[in-house]
Amino acid sequence: MPGGGRGQTELSCWLIYPAKKKERVLFLFSPLFSFLLFHVHLCCSANVDIAHVCTHTVSHHIPVFPETLVKLSVYDAKDKTQESVSKHFLLCMCVCSSFLGSATFSVGDLLRAKSECIFLSLSLSLFMSCFRSSDGVCTAGTVVVSRLKMGEMEEVDVDQITTDIPSQKVRLYQNSVGMGSDGKEECLFMNPVCKVYRFQTVDSKWMLVREQMEECTLSFSIPKQLLALYIQEDMSRVQDLKELGDLSPHWDNLRKEVMTRYAGIISSYQETLAEMDKINGCSFKPSCCKAQKSLEFIPINLHTQRMRVTCPKKTDAFYDIITVGAPAAHFQGFKGGGLHRLLSRYEAEKKSTAYQCIYYSPEHTAKAQEVLSIMSLLQPLITRLVDQLLQAAHEHSSPGLRDALKHLSDKTEQFVHTLKDELVKSALLALHAAQPGYVSKNQKSTPAQSQHQEPLSLKHQDTIPHHKEYDEEEWDRLWANVAKCLNCVIAMVDKLQEEDNTKQDPVPEHQLADVITSHNPGDWREQLCPLVTRLKDCVMEVVEKAKRAMTFVLLQEAACSIPQGFLLQQRRDIVFSQALAALACGFVMRLYAGMQDKGFLRQLHLVGLVAQFESLLSTYSEEFGMLEDMEVGISDLQRVMFKITEAKSDDLSDLQPLVCGRRDHFTVEVPLPKLVFHTLPEEIKEGKLLRVFPVLFNVGINEQQTIAERFGDISLQERINQKNFETLEAYYKSLSEKVPLECLPCFQTQTDIKELLETLGQNVVAKKKKNVEILWTAGTICRRLNGIRFTSCKSAKDRTSMSVTLEQCALLRDEHQLSKDFFVRALDCMRREGCRIENVQKNIKCRKYAFNMLQLMAFPKCYRPPEGTYGKVDS
Repeated sequence: MPGGGRGQTELSCWLIYPAKKKERVLFLFSPLFSFLLFHVHLCCSANVDIAHVCTHTVSHHIPVFPETLVKLSVYDAKDKTQESVSKHFLLCMCVCSSFLGSATFSVGDLLRAKSECIFLSLSLSLFMSCFRSSDGVCTAGTVVVSRLKMGEMEEVDVDQITTDIPSQKVRLYQNSVGMGSDGKEECLFMNPVCKVYRFQTVDSKWMLVREQMEECTLSFSIPKQLLALYIQEDMSRVQDLKELGDLSPHWDNLRKEVMTRYAGIISSYQETLAEMDKINGCSFKPSCCKAQKSLEFIPINLHTQRMRVTCPKKTDAFYDIITVGAPAAHFQGFKGGGLHRLLSRYEAEKKSTAYQCIYYSPEHTAKAQEVLSIMSLLQPLITRLVDQLLQAAHEHSSPGLRDALKHLSDKTEQFVHTLKDELVKSALLALHAAQPGYVSKNQKSTPAQSQHQEPLSLKHQDTIPHHKEYDEEEWDRLWANVAKCLNCVIAMVDKLQEEDNTKQDPVPEHQLADVITSHNPGDWREQLCPLVTRLKDCVMEVVEKAKRAMTFVLLQEAACSIPQGFLLQQRRDIVFSQALAALACGFVMRLYAGMQDKGFLRQLHLVGLVAQFESLLSTYSEEFGMLEDMEVGISDLQRVMFKITEAKSDDLSDLQPLVCGRRDHFTVEVPLPKLVFHTLPEEIKEGKLLRVFPVLFNVGINEQQTIAERFGDISLQERINQKNFETLEAYYKSLSEKVPLECLPCFQTQTDIKELLETLGQNVVAKKKKNVEILWTAGTICRRLNGIRFTSCKSAKDRTSMSVTLEQCALLRDEHQLSKDFFVRALDCMRREGCRIENVQKNIKCRKYAFNMLQLMAFPKCYRPPEGTYGKVDS
């Protein structure tokens, strides 16, 4: 079969005794197949309580034909905890298992079955006849093999299926591989892993639960786009530095050093991007590669996870969560701490080095970047509006002329307002003083004396220079020219419109020819053209001067920060790249899920979405630095906006999100197919930028957190939780003012959001060790607010798995009435055989969580995995 033949393959079914428990679990194993097309349900004569059934798809690498035979062999294994069933198949056969029976069917029989399932008798060998039916055939029960439909979820009959022994009943499982995903999801989410469960509710009914985990292509595409933008931005800065013109030797040397640093970063980023371009067919970075330099911009182990719950006579419910390793610079290490500590130390040290340059605060540097960004947007926009004005004049359209003039006036006023900032004036003075041959008005030294002095006497100066000594007449004249040119354009348009109105009045016949001649449509354009050309020239002149001033501010900031500032910028780029990839994944997943929800779409464009990051990092040793990195990375996401656009076509390549912008502000454009895009609210279709409010809550739960709580410092965790609680509270206040609360989703537990916020606020300030209620309450609030949920630890593999499975079971209990008797069993089942153990397998090629017994003694009990699922492994 694997070699392309049409023969028989074998599937082994194992009945496993979990350690210290009486119930048994059905597992499927095939030495030939990695995935199977069908779903197997066993009705066994033994006293078996089946808690989980595996369902898989046929691997696309293996050909399957109608005549292909599949043999099911069932074994009863006494102990699962010793070794993996699949790894020690022969050992289990001989030592710890007993053969229960087998059945054979062809793929064609399954495909032709009208009920999409076939019933097979589990036959025993003659010498093993434990049970014999009336016709003399030795049987141990019935095997039900169900054919699955891709891409849909069917309602399930809650009736019980009985075996040959009338008193024995087991539960029915049915599953499909897909999750109702359509084409737009297929281009972003791939390699699904699906697990299905059936749990009893408090009213003795049965719910069908399916969890699906997928990789996201944005893990690689977003960082690659960011790297390209970083390279473009830094190359542009190098060019701007070159265009500063002649500088004094002191400043020219600083400029050369800064340009050399930028060149180093550009070269490094280009090399990293080239290495990433070589990677094909991979859409996630496993935890074992977290410190690999060529992959340092890629988020660790980014996956989406969706739990779908089907209850009789109720609408299906979906619960999404994104799991990702904490955004951190693992390759650079954490000996000196993380970004928060490094940035604070850097700002303090930078001021002491201001003897070689004018010191500008981080706020001034950010303002300079903002001015450059606004200028780069407004200057071409003003040019386009001028062209629109001339086109309206050419068409002799009064309404078009008025509209174009209105927009031109607004944007020009915005342009003027931006460049009137005090920072621009002081920077112009500084730049003027840095030019060769500059002599201050207060300097009374002779030219010969000045040759032996510093080009600019700014030693130990740590404040922005005042512009009293600088002749501002030139700058004032430029602004006056812009204002005069705009006023002239406005006056000319008013004159043309007034003449047009006069023309529409009755005119004597002898004057008609003169009117027609004097109002040739070409005259409007000819009269406006010189005025708007002068306006464009004045704007360009102002832009060039202001751009050089702001570039000089950035030069001074960069010169004061060599080399530490550049290293920190690289670290920040890395952490932000990982955080943005996760956020973009979560936003797209949440958008796709809410396309039919008008309340959600209204909330999206009126207020924005909250993105709640749950972290389980400890505040001790290296994880302390990881948390400091993560805090800054999540905070930097405030600089990100989203924009939904209409895709050029329905081709999958045109549905990939695109990133544009620069470090101080990025926009992620999410294309949607034409038919879907036109169902959106007008505000979104018109290109309104959509905000996301990132919040981070952290509670360490491992043994290192125990050390931190007893002997270390947990103030970082306390400060993060308090600060982000205030952000979440402010978001809810804004939401409640702008959006009716009826737009928010309904839950069975009707606790008021205000009450939940009060509870969260109390827990945040409470001096309680490992207060995981902070995480539970924050997660609940996030879901109530239509938010995006993220869960992280160091690698999103072990502690994250404990958290995700706990959250899923808590949702089943609180929202779907999962029986209390089933809660622990459901939790252990998900952790033992669910998607999260598959995530562990994908990352480290081993189905064991990286815990040991000593570590788990420090964990809260609900975060401890079942026995046999953990051990010492490389993670």
